[in-house]
Order: sequence, then structure tokens, then C-alpha cells
Amino acid sequence: MTILSAEKIACQRAGRLVFRDVSLRLDAGGAIVVVGRNGAGKSSLLRLLAGLLKPLMGSVRTEPSPDDQRRMFGYVGHHDAVKPTLTALENLVFWAGLADRREARARAELALEAFDISQLADLPGRILSAGQKRRLSLGRLLVAPARIWLLDEPSVALDREGVRRLEGEIGRHQASGGGVVVATHQDLTIAGAETLDLEAHRPGQRTAGG
Repeated sequence: MTILSAEKIACQRAGRLVFRDVSLRLDAGGAIVVVGRNGAGKSSLLRLLAGLLKPLMGSVRTEPSPDDQRRMFGYVGHHDAVKPTLTALENLVFWAGLADRREARARAELALEAFDISQLADLPGRILSAGQKRRLSLGRLLVAPARIWLLDEPSVALDREGVRRLEGEIGRHQASGGGVVVATHQDLTIAGAETLDLEAHRPGQRTAGG
């Protein structure tokens, strides 16, 4: 079952055409890895899919499911949205509460454990390392469940163990019928992932069928 699709979308930023003619299909349990050089538009594509930007051309569609009560998108950008004055636990409780206040603390504690940062629960965000902040930001995906994860450079600053845990959570999300779109420069082991290379969609490049 297709849960997200895009048809011949184009992106323009600051008057510049970034990419064109991008089409994709994401099925339940599926994954798409978006690659391309710096400036190719990977972050912009994720924002278009999430509805945070409008495409210059083309369309994006999602397919609701009455049997899946999760919200549609879980988006983690390449900047960590960690509130510096809140503790790690308080950050996750805050994010959990935005989705559903019921058992927010319990969900937050499970997310800390999943990314192996339970020992940081009472530390303020401002003193966490870059890798710890990244793990904390990824915990948002677990405290506010969504059908489609949109991940922008999710493994940045993670050590090998952190990457392993991220890959494990992605796999569990796929097994639950969720889909994942990942923009990354680094290799991640994701079952059944398709690759979308934005280099083929730069202005002036010929695309399939174009």
C-alpha cells in the first residue's frame, strides 16, 4: 500500500530552480534514501514532502488509513531542536505532550532508554554533546508516533553504537507498517531501501523519459 507519493515535483528556492521532475512512491514498511551533493535539495525535498514548503510544480499526496491512528509525519531536521534550559527528559516530555499528554513521561523514559541516554535524563540540554543532542532529537520519533519518518542527516554526530540504535529503530518502524524517507551522505543499513539521487534532477540534467 502506497502511503506517500510525489509526481514530477520541482523546487525553487530564492528564485533558483533546485531540482525538477522528482517522482517517488513510498509503501507501508518501505524506505527511500535520498542522496546528492551539498545543495542538491535533499532538505528541501523532505520539507516539500512534509508540507512545510510548496512545490513549484507537481504534487505530493498522502494516503490516510482508518486502521492507523498515528499522525502522518515525524520530521527530524539536521539541526537539533533541543531546548537548552530543559533537561533531556523534560525535552522529550514536552515533545510527547504536543502529540498526546497521556503517559507522556513514560513514553519519554522509553525513548531515552531506546537511544541509550537514560543517564542524561536530568542534565540540561545546553551541556549535552552533539551526539547526545542528536540521540535526544531522534527520541522525538518514539514519543510522538507517526506513519512516515522524514529524517534529514539523522546519523550526523552519532558514534557507531548510536548509528546501530538508529538503524534498529528504523527497522522496527518499518515492521510496524511505517515508511521512512532519509536524506543522508552516510551509509545506513535500511532493509529494502530504494535510492533517489537528486543529481539526476538538477536543472539541465536529463531525467528518465525526459
